[in-house]
Amino acid sequence: QVQLVESGGGLVQPGGSLRLSCAASGSIRSINVMGWYRQAPGKERELVAAIISGGRTNYVDSVKGRFTISRDNAKNTVYLQMNSLKPEDTAVYYCSARSFSGMDYWGKGTLVTVSS
Repeated sequence: QVQLVESGGGLVQPGGSLRLSCAASGSIRSINVMGWYRQAPGKERELVAAIISGGRTNYVDSVKGRFTISRDNAKNTVYLQMNSLKPEDTAVYYCSARSFSGMDYWGKGTLVTVSS
């Protein structure tokens, strides 16, 4: 089992920055991929960014050049640095982890609101 706890959400003005954190605990060594998803009101959940155990990263086109996913293995934490935020980035952001066996784990989510 893997437990995920997100933090760092909040209200920010357009053009501002936030950094989300996701602390993982439990069967850390079973994790292959960690990622951030988001779900805006009335929309489906979408993958924002992912980082694979070897370090390779993927981003949805709409955040490329603005968001950066990274991890600190010593702290078992994954980060999502979000810059140049836009109102359309407003959503609940969820941390996820996928094990090598294909099991998916989710955090409870943290709300990001981009508004003036």
